[in-house]
Amino acid sequence: MTDLPKTMFAVLQTGDGYSGKATGPAIEDAADWLEAAEIDVPTPGDGEVLIRVRMASVNPSDLHFIKGEYGQPRVKGAPAGFEGCGDVVAAGAGAEGLVGQRVAFVASGSGVWAEYAMTQAQMCIPLRPDISDEDGAAQIVNPMTAMAMVDIAKSEGEAFILSAATSQLGKLMISLGRDMGLKPIALVRRAETAPTLMELGAEEVLDVTGETFAMQMTEASRKLKPRVFLDAVSDQISETVFTLMPNKARWITYGKLGADEPRLTQMGQFIFMGKRIEGFWLTAWMMSTPPADQMRAVQEVQARFADGRWRTDVSTHLPLRDVVSGLAAAVKKTDGKVMITA
Repeated sequence: MTDLPKTMFAVLQTGDGYSGKATGPAIEDAADWLEAAEIDVPTPGDGEVLIRVRMASVNPSDLHFIKGEYGQPRVKGAPAGFEGCGDVVAAGAGAEGLVGQRVAFVASGSGVWAEYAMTQAQMCIPLRPDISDEDGAAQIVNPMTAMAMVDIAKSEGEAFILSAATSQLGKLMISLGRDMGLKPIALVRRAETAPTLMELGAEEVLDVTGETFAMQMTEASRKLKPRVFLDAVSDQISETVFTLMPNKARWITYGKLGADEPRLTQMGQFIFMGKRIEGFWLTAWMMSTPPADQMRAVQEVQARFADGRWRTDVSTHLPLRDVVSGLAAAVKKTDGKVMITA
């Protein structure tokens, strides 16, 4: 730890545990959940590394988490932020081989919205030199989720449905689905986004706010027979989509962008049509997937970013010291990902 500062600037959580609410990822004032502070630089233990953060991405899961609405409890006074990229500057026993490398990582010991972050060595992916910091900072959560979920979709047929299709993850899944010979049915809330998604590889783009949406969804389901619905919204419209899908459909929820709680209106479909609802959590997938399969996914992800098949659309570069004052306005932009810079 020589030549490293003793303290660092960080954005800390002010809440603790769970809030008991489900209001979605929208925020009006980040100061309701975050505060800026100078804290000690953490010391990595066995199997851990300390990373000088270059850039951190802001995902919906980060916003759910700071509000106490995620599947893991907040820790008051701990830095926020799950994912980023940076340079390994120190390591505990067993992790020394990563020192000096630029890595993509998911923070496990000290959050990434800080000048330095700490995590387990196994949560780091060394980055190729031709991967930008923007792509590196968004290298794990969205791309690995896309790889895992589109693979599930492929196992069930030629077509699949995805909600929040204009999101960064949605775009990755559409292009990956196209390349795997699948037919993505993209659900959006703005009809004008259709040409962009069709160019990426969507077979159909349906506006869930349109008056004829249910009729269009019925026709798409009849024609393409999608049996997997990859859903980040999980609201009543999602339930409607599920009821219009064919026998043995799987509703796989991996997020809760919608603020309302859906009601199940067609219980007989579970009995007579063999339908089911399930969840997807990337951490569980990474823990249960053999290392060789994970490595193949990692290599494919980096190859796609390096050759331009995938890219990270960035709406805002938000300096770390401006996160508390500027995060709420930054995340209201819908044309890309917010990146927090050192």
